[in-house]
This record gives sequence, structure tokens and C-alpha cells, in this order.
Amino acid sequence: MSNFNSHIVVDAKDKTKAIFDSINTDNKFYPENPTKTRIKYSNKIEIFIESDHIPHLRANLNSALRLIQASYDVIDSVDGP
Repeated sequence: MSNFNSHIVVDAKDKTKAIFDSINTDNKFYPENPTKTRIKYSNKIEIFIESDHIPHLRANLNSALRLIQASYDVIDSVDGP
């Protein structure tokens, strides 16, 4: 069991599934990730991050939040006003 963990829940309304698809793809192709990261979708995005080292947890948490924000911004800009 890891010493540190984080649980994030994201509800971006109609953009949630598209954001999930975007960030989940990134997670699948990062096998050398020093944290244990699980992402699931059920009308909301849930991200579980576990690590033995708080700097790794913090870095992964920051990356996940930045990816979510970037995905949201891109989808929002395509949807337009």
C-alpha cells in the first residue's frame, strides 16, 4: 500500500466523456509512471493516484489537472459560443 493518495472527481457536463477519452489515452501510454494512476468514467471522471513519494504524487496530480484543463479548453474552443 502506498503512503500517499489522491482522488479527483471531475464533472464537465457534456464535455466529460471527451475529456476522459483524451486523458485516459495519455495514461495508457505512460507505463514508466512512478505513481499508480487509475482513471475511470461513469458520468464523471474519477482519478485515483497513489505513490510512496509525495513529489511523484504532486507531479502526477498537476499533470492530470493540466491535461483536464487543456482538454476542456480545446473542446470549448471548438464548440464555440
